[in-house]
Amino acid sequence: MSDTTALRDLPAYEAARGEADHPHSAVVRFGADKPLALDAGGVLTPFQIAYQTYGTLNAARSNAILLCHALSGDQHAANVHPVTGKPGWWETLVGPGKPIDTERFFVIASNVLGGCLGTTGPSSTNPATGQPYGLDLPVVTIRDMVRAQTMLIDHLGIEKLLAVVGGSMGGMQVLQWAASYPERVFAAMPIATAARHSAQNIAFHEVGRQAVMADPEWRGGRYLTEGTSPRRGLAVARMAAHITYMSDSSLHRKFGRRLQDRDGHTFSFDADFQVESYLRYQGEAFVDRFDANSYLYVTRAMDYFDLAGEYGGVLANAFRGTTTRFCLVSFTSDWLFTTADSRAIVHALNAAGAQVSFAEIESDKGHDSFLLDEPEFFAITRGFIDSAARAVGVS
Repeated sequence: MSDTTALRDLPAYEAARGEADHPHSAVVRFGADKPLALDAGGVLTPFQIAYQTYGTLNAARSNAILLCHALSGDQHAANVHPVTGKPGWWETLVGPGKPIDTERFFVIASNVLGGCLGTTGPSSTNPATGQPYGLDLPVVTIRDMVRAQTMLIDHLGIEKLLAVVGGSMGGMQVLQWAASYPERVFAAMPIATAARHSAQNIAFHEVGRQAVMADPEWRGGRYLTEGTSPRRGLAVARMAAHITYMSDSSLHRKFGRRLQDRDGHTFSFDADFQVESYLRYQGEAFVDRFDANSYLYVTRAMDYFDLAGEYGGVLANAFRGTTTRFCLVSFTSDWLFTTADSRAIVHALNAAGAQVSFAEIESDKGHDSFLLDEPEFFAITRGFIDSAARAVGVS
């Protein structure tokens, strides 16, 4: 029996908890000689980053692509997830012969700082106490996440990335990479994202955080130490968030007002409708693989993201003089990160004189479109990555 199979035989929550310190993926640990400076002040040391790689790094070290994951993602982009046993979250896009072709490119995916699948986060063990960090971990930002990723890329001996690609929160990381380290990014593909989090999106996140913190099992963030779990609160947070990832038309197409395994209304508060049952399932599945405090930290990182704020309030200043080439993608039914959000980035890039292309894809699948079967998106990604590869001489 493999380690991964044995892991999946454990109760899911216990398996996920074990991933915090000893993940089923590669790990690089940084000691006191390599502290990570944080936007909140001070440094984090020691800390670790969990990551996966796919494909082979070429002799010139010029074919590396970094994938940046969204809020609920992790490093398992194109392999079977060790906790859930499900396919990787971007297996539609990444793999042999796929738009991000692992037979040609060396693809890297890491768990973000503040996460719960092996990169230092609130469920990781605090070396100062021997207990999980909980809320003792400093609040982290998107820029902190990217700083940590640069240390991973340095560790892998890669001077310049062929491309950085990501959607949603991953797209925020792509933009931060391009702004902070333009000399290290040949091509950047921010998908279904924005240069700052909107008031509406901050509001949605606050509802989710309050659901977690209102659960009596949250215990002021000390639930791991006290042997409890705020499952109900986190499930409600996930249910609310999941609605924002879909569109009205996709919910109607999938569920309409159809009843769940019954002929009529029960006149109770059971899940009469299929959509209710679906949301409950999404909430319950999420709590088995994701840490509640990580949910607080990662949503807060997104809330704080405002790239223009780092550059005098002018977004174009973030990209002034850049040689990175950009491709932005939005989806018509995405009301979480709208086409207007992407156009604002495109306008800033044009003002900065950057090389940029933009595509708005017709889809009724909402924000999650970038994770689903969207042939036009696949074709655009393949074309952009292939063009970048040709430009740097990657065969």
